[in-house]
Amino acid sequence: MSVFQLYLELGIDHIMDIRGYDHILFILTLCAVYYFREWKRVLILITAFTIGHSTTLVLATLNIVKISTGLIEFLIPLTIFITAFFNAIYKYERVGKRLHMMKYAAALFFGLIHGLGFSNYLRNLLGNESGIVKPLLAFNIGIELGQIIVVLVIMALTWLVVNVMHARRREWNLLISGAGMGIALVLMIERFPW
Repeated sequence: MSVFQLYLELGIDHIMDIRGYDHILFILTLCAVYYFREWKRVLILITAFTIGHSTTLVLATLNIVKISTGLIEFLIPLTIFITAFFNAIYKYERVGKRLHMMKYAAALFFGLIHGLGFSNYLRNLLGNESGIVKPLLAFNIGIELGQIIVVLVIMALTWLVVNVMHARRREWNLLISGAGMGIALVLMIERFPW
């Protein structure tokens, strides 16, 4: 197996690993208010998250940025809580352009926080490599691919619940967002750093 393929698979596994469900939960809450036909907007959101995630992952891996692991582990569920909270108070059927741009900025910023969460592990892995550009690139492409897979599953499930099972869109959004807030709140209490 090539180095590129190894780190590509690590990136996909990083997102899809159920033990690291905080990433899946963040993506779930991020996508909760979107319809399947708005897939381009969702792709932009996911890419914004990946850009933020990749930026701090690289900076932290190169020891340019150092932030307390305890603080980051607390901030990750806080990003989920904030995203879910805004979904719950949002009452419109479609996400308007202005709100989407705000969500884009939030996904980028929250990606910065999430990227710091995996940097220690990745730094240890990269310590054995002769060069880090190819592994980092492969890992970040893997993250994007993993997120796209998760988004497709979430949006297919949403389509099934809303269109086949005839659940109201708002109620589905509240269910997903409420669950996201509840799980995030428990994680914040467990990980409170002070």
